Amino acid sequence: MKEKLEDIERRFEALTEQMSSPEVVTNAVEYQRVAKERAGLEPVVQAFQSLRTVEQQLEENRSFLGAEKDPDLRDLAKEEIQALQAQRERLEKELRILLLPKEPNDEKNVILEVRAGTGGEEAALFAGEVLRMYLRYADRKRWRTEMLSKSESERGGIKDAVIRIEGDSVYSHLRYESGVHRVQRVPQTETQGRIHTSAASVMVLPEAEDVDIQIDEKELRIDVFRASGPGGQSVNTTDSAVRITHLPSGITVSMQDEKSQHKNRSKAMLVLRSRLLEAEQARLDAERQDLRRSQVRSGDRSEKIRTYNFPQDRLTDHRINLTRRNLDAVLAGDLDSLITACRTSFQAEALQAEGMAL
Repeated sequence: MKEKLEDIERRFEALTEQMSSPEVVTNAVEYQRVAKERAGLEPVVQAFQSLRTVEQQLEENRSFLGAEKDPDLRDLAKEEIQALQAQRERLEKELRILLLPKEPNDEKNVILEVRAGTGGEEAALFAGEVLRMYLRYADRKRWRTEMLSKSESERGGIKDAVIRIEGDSVYSHLRYESGVHRVQRVPQTETQGRIHTSAASVMVLPEAEDVDIQIDEKELRIDVFRASGPGGQSVNTTDSAVRITHLPSGITVSMQDEKSQHKNRSKAMLVLRSRLLEAEQARLDAERQDLRRSQVRSGDRSEKIRTYNFPQDRLTDHRINLTRRNLDAVLAGDLDSLITACRTSFQAEALQAEGMAL
């Protein structure tokens, strides 16, 4: 690992020099490329330099301990060595994680879809709460959100909704949220106080850019129709709703929230590109057969990942055997501890798969 870190440090220094060279400074595109690569290496280099400093201090303290006769000073040196050893272990762990192969989509914005599952109206109400949970989390992270489409149930729940979330490394935070979220509670409509179980599914897609997925217009079937609201109530009298079908894959996306056919088509294409990107990524991953187990598990849309048990005020993440209390805080968007726990667990699995177990 040390040789790899030294290579990265040399590359970082070379990029630093390039950023001050006239050839790069006067070329905006090249300067941006060099700056981006350098920024990606900087956390590794800083951690490596800190580790080198700690190891030097350890060596100095051990030499001092071997030569010093004063008991008090020897005790101080021992305490310092223990603290430095703990710091070295922390830095080594951090570097192992930093050296893991990067997920190419981690820096991307996301398209997040929430759909009511089994459980009728109660499932729709829970899906609405899950949607608001992610909107509140995005607000806490100061990310920007845009509602692309939303279909409400008769009692104010959500049949399905699609939102776009834009910000710093959104996909790296939300990538493990995909899956089935199950709720156990007494529905408001339940007169006998029985606990019901229902579910909502969440899908998190990295937002695809034009350069990621090239779509041939000839492979699309585009249908336009009149939008309608709950119960078939007419929303407008023009053919503004759009349904786009990608014929080779069979993927279909419909949008009707906007009164403009052009805007609905634009939103539908955004979602279609993201779904095609995910499908292509899954195909490549299957061919390479080198996915980390965390990616396989988190990508399984049919898998139950969490249970929200209201009678016991308990949330359980079944993938990492994590239990947390205070569901009100979770549904208010307090997700950082859950997301960090998932990322840490899956990183540990990835390290083990790479032969760099923590």
